[in-house]
Amino acid sequence: MSANDPFARLPEVPAFTVTSTTVADGDAWAAEQMSGIFGVPGGKDVSPQLTWSGAPEGTKSYAVTVYDPDAPTGSGFWHWAVADIPATVTELPEGAGDEAGAGLPAGAYQIPNDARLARFIGAAPPAGHGTHRYFVVVHALDVETIGVPAEATSAFLGFNITSHVLGRASLMATAEIPAA
Repeated sequence: MSANDPFARLPEVPAFTVTSTTVADGDAWAAEQMSGIFGVPGGKDVSPQLTWSGAPEGTKSYAVTVYDPDAPTGSGFWHWAVADIPATVTELPEGAGDEAGAGLPAGAYQIPNDARLARFIGAAPPAGHGTHRYFVVVHALDVETIGVPAEATSAFLGFNITSHVLGRASLMATAEIPAA
């Protein structure tokens, strides 16, 4: 467990595997996953490609979240949240988290991030603030639908995930913007 570990006080659950052709665990985001919306030069706000396997038996749906616990807000920053991904789906293409959610499977929907946009928003750590960690997590759930309204917050989705989670697959990306 590292400092400010977003899983430190959550129930322990079995791990399964998530990989990405976009970013390897521990590596820095590419420009595509940085935030042009927040003014990062070259940022494109493109959600990462994800593939997962080995979810626990009894999984009925998935949720995907991207969270930065290092944001200087006192509560971190939710970059992306997707609910009600069917249990038969084990991959999201790069760019699935655009404003239309065009790459999401039928039935899945995006919850507004902390910028109140129902889409993926890329990394934009404050210049000179140091390296930020972005936890990309696939949550295996014991329900087909999580029952969270589409206009809810990502944190509310996270709260509801906690009582339905069977397993968790995660990778961590990083980003840093040097001081000017």
